[in-house]
Amino acid sequence: MTLTIVGLGPARADDLTRRAWAAIEHAPAVYLRTKEHPAVPHLPIRGALQSFDALYEASADFEQIYGAIVREVLAAAETGGVVYAVPGDPLVGESTVTRLMAAASERGIPLEIIPGVSFIEPSLRLLGVDALDGLQVFDAIDIAALHHPPLNPDFPALLGQVYSRQVASDLKLTLMNQYPDEFEVVLLHAAGAEDESLERMALYAIDRSERIGHMTSLYLPALGGMSSFEQFQEVIAHLRAPEGCPWDRKQTHHSLRKYLLEEAHEVLETIDADDPAALSEELGDLLLQIVLHTQIAIDDGEFRMADVLSHINRKLIRRHPHVWGEVTVDGADQVVSNWDAIKQAERAGKPDQRESLLDGVPKGMPALLQAYEYTARAAKPGFDWERLDDVTAKVQEELNEVITAGSPEHTAEEVGDLLFVLVNWARWLKVEPESALRQANAKFYRRFRFIEQEAEAQGRTLESMTLAEMDALWNQAKTNGL
Repeated sequence: MTLTIVGLGPARADDLTRRAWAAIEHAPAVYLRTKEHPAVPHLPIRGALQSFDALYEASADFEQIYGAIVREVLAAAETGGVVYAVPGDPLVGESTVTRLMAAASERGIPLEIIPGVSFIEPSLRLLGVDALDGLQVFDAIDIAALHHPPLNPDFPALLGQVYSRQVASDLKLTLMNQYPDEFEVVLLHAAGAEDESLERMALYAIDRSERIGHMTSLYLPALGGMSSFEQFQEVIAHLRAPEGCPWDRKQTHHSLRKYLLEEAHEVLETIDADDPAALSEELGDLLLQIVLHTQIAIDDGEFRMADVLSHINRKLIRRHPHVWGEVTVDGADQVVSNWDAIKQAERAGKPDQRESLLDGVPKGMPALLQAYEYTARAAKPGFDWERLDDVTAKVQEELNEVITAGSPEHTAEEVGDLLFVLVNWARWLKVEPESALRQANAKFYRRFRFIEQEAEAQGRTLESMTLAEMDALWNQAKTNGL
């Protein structure tokens, strides 16, 4: 009762090791995962021969196919010695092998694995690259099933099993979430066989190749340009190291607080300006704050980046059961309701330091947005007006109280009340007041700048102009669409 798993190499029979050749030659029974391998006609098979190609032809469900292969090979191994032969190396892209290893261990079946040359070695020769220069090796099928590739773009990658144009099509869509559409990649066909070849093309075109077959792989050169998150972490860690920057080394979570706020507002400014290039740069500056805070935590033994990422990944998956679970939603409003319900359930059983429903709103949030969040939270248990007309009436009431206030202190208080109820009114109108005011500020800037430019063109200063003249220019700016 023995099971020997043999690697047949990438293509040619003379690439088999002597151990693999001898094991096949003396085996009472040889099971081939597939006969579709160039070396199969030349193997020294003397015992019984069986392949599992019929399973692949009968079903497209790989889980079902792999399960059937494992069951049959194990059953044969329990009745006598058997060799199970797979293309390449048994532990490179062979799901059935890892399953057989686990099952054989559970059943007490003696197992021997005889390595073979995988598709990787002839691919390296064709490409002229060294695997130890950071080469990443993945199964193209696994990556094609994702939405973002788990690759470090600062290093090259080799993706095996691009066996069809459909796989190539799904694969490129995932890869283009990280790599440019025009990025030059290499398709490797039949690496290790006599008809091996390379095909260089833009990433977006890989599924148009007519040479794709069951022995096709994809090579992605390093994107370069210090484009990986890992490289960013290295830069920040270096800045914080003893030989790094004195300023960065002395920073704390508290000393960086103002920079985090500044960078967040600069990001908002680029969004308001509809400037994607500036947004890209400012998001990097904001990310700097996040990574720098995390490196400070690492240096102080508080937490690591893996903790930050694991926490937010798990939270997003947990709070989107309609994406990663069985829950069905009717729209965005129900998503928000579910999110709040899940959030409350997560807090159940945990010590809660919050004394009020409003305590979850950050104290450092901009005042308009803070007021908006306060009123939205208070409205959830029913502390709200019943009709929009009631809110409108309250706005008029607060305006009258500002007008009739009898002292500067009273006026300041009433102006605050007016602003607060205006925020409530905006909430009822489904307008986010912080963004609305930022847009109004930007509009004021554009129109006032127009007045300045027109005055300069006339050789005048603003101080020399009458209010009526400036107001006329303001109206002209409005007419011009500013």
